[in-house]
Amino acid sequence: MSVLVAGLNYKSTPLDLLERFSFDATELAKALHAARASEHVREAVILSTCNRTEVYAVVDGFHSGVGALRQFLSEFHHVAPEDFTDRLYGLYEDEAVTHLFAVASGIDSMVVGEPQILSQVRRAFRTADEEGAVGSTLSALFRQAIRVGRRARAETQIARSASTLAMAGATLARAELDSLEGKTVLVVGAGKMSDLAAVAIAQEGARVLIANRTASRAHIVAERAGGTAVAMADLQTALVDADLVLASTGASQPLITRDMVAAAMEDRVRPLVILDLAVPRDVEPAAAEVDRVTLKDMDDLREAVAPDGEQLREVDRVRDIIGEEVPKFLAWQRTHALAPLLHALQARAEHVRSAELKRAAGLLADLDDREREAVETLTRSMIAKLLHDPMKALKEQAGTAGGEALARALRMLYALPNDEG
Repeated sequence: MSVLVAGLNYKSTPLDLLERFSFDATELAKALHAARASEHVREAVILSTCNRTEVYAVVDGFHSGVGALRQFLSEFHHVAPEDFTDRLYGLYEDEAVTHLFAVASGIDSMVVGEPQILSQVRRAFRTADEEGAVGSTLSALFRQAIRVGRRARAETQIARSASTLAMAGATLARAELDSLEGKTVLVVGAGKMSDLAAVAIAQEGARVLIANRTASRAHIVAERAGGTAVAMADLQTALVDADLVLASTGASQPLITRDMVAAAMEDRVRPLVILDLAVPRDVEPAAAEVDRVTLKDMDDLREAVAPDGEQLREVDRVRDIIGEEVPKFLAWQRTHALAPLLHALQARAEHVRSAELKRAAGLLADLDDREREAVETLTRSMIAKLLHDPMKALKEQAGTAGGEALARALRMLYALPNDEG
């Protein structure tokens, strides 16, 4: 059984297709069980963010695993396989491990070093664990990925200069509005990314309005930014006042329609800039057709957030850390895969030892407790020494052709069950 990741991300897939594969938090439990319905998939974790949708799985083979996950994505999201197969990437074994470590470290994000991705990886693993979708392999992999993400941020500067997508979007907005000072900025959504952006925007002298489905959260973010909380029911009115709209929620359907934007622009002459940083999108694309409205989405941000030379040097440093960490997991994986065989070998030896002592029970009947304990210790020691060399050789050659041959020989010589037994 091996680790596989199959997915779509901002590098491989345009936004209008990527958003069709987004998983809402409320459907993750159902999705995880559907992903594991195939006989080829043993464990699964689904990572769905504004940058990517990826399924990490333990599978019985590369082609069968990719096929099973492609079918799962197609059926769950009602998208024909031919519409996305050429965009779907599949990474196997060490490449899959390297990829997850890069994702957790923030170097595979649109905004290099972005602070949200590590918590998103942690949350994806926790959800899968709660649903019973992970076993020993993905549990070990994701726990190490989280440690690698923390190490990358502690030992390099990868996160020091990183902005959020929302803050990068605000930079894009300055190019359209010249300055944010004195402008009214409507932030739709009150998650971590929006929270950071609202505070940064307020510091530039903008008036900040916060609209969120949970009113209490909107008030918390508004207080931090020195702004005003707005009820979602009053979103239309807030659009009329806004010079810039920054939308980043987890809604499954657009919250801002073309008609809402058109109505907001009826009695004003100043322009409106809308930054839709959500996947799926919070704003209907048709809103861009309204006069004096500039609509930017995730596709427009790609060039704006390209890493500079300093960030690229930090990326290289993170890759060095990942290069140290991947072999550690692979070594654990090889040893872990041997566990059933090693256990069976030890159990077989103990069975023989116990049986022989029972056969000799009559000869040992006159022994006192101390002498019996000495016999037990002696026979256990003999067994341990006899098994030491073959077990050591098996561990040293784990994952190689020689190791597989040795494992087969041990099973045959000692009449041991295979891994499935």
